[in-house]
Amino acid sequence: MLTDLASRLADQLDFHWNTQLRPRLVGLTDDEYFWQPVGDCWTVHPDGSIDFSHPPPEPEPVTTIAWRLAHVIVGVLAMRNHAHFGGPSADYQSWPYAPRADAALRQLDDVYRAWNDGVRGLDESGLRAPVGSAEGPWADHPMIELVLHINREVIHHGAEIALLRDLYVHTHPEEN
Repeated sequence: MLTDLASRLADQLDFHWNTQLRPRLVGLTDDEYFWQPVGDCWTVHPDGSIDFSHPPPEPEPVTTIAWRLAHVIVGVLAMRNHAHFGGPSADYQSWPYAPRADAALRQLDDVYRAWNDGVRGLDESGLRAPVGSAEGPWADHPMIELVLHINREVIHHGAEIALLRDLYVHTHPEEN
């Protein structure tokens, strides 16, 4: 029964990925990727560096599409792939941040595919098992709760990215 649940959890995110999020990212340009809707945004820079501090300043800075994609790629998916599905090591300090939109989308596709495949491979014991110390406050929670959380995170941040694309289009009509 829970093995079927793993497929359903993966299907939930896959449906959103294939019908809403990933199609909205087709044609993302470098200008959009780096666009700052307000001054002093946090972003990924063309040299591959990223604006980041922990804890973040108050109020937290507005972030660019580049920064939000980096967060989904590294913090939401790649670090979890490493912790749970044997993916390569990933952390905010050492990640090779994409200096171009097309490279970020390739990274996103790769980490998404690995996450979704990993979730599909979970069996009942894998869904019930505590996620462990790599997940900090999630350590004692069962994997099924982390999967649901990641689904929410990808959907949430994907919607933010889509909104930034909408704002870009409506503030740069000469480019459309």
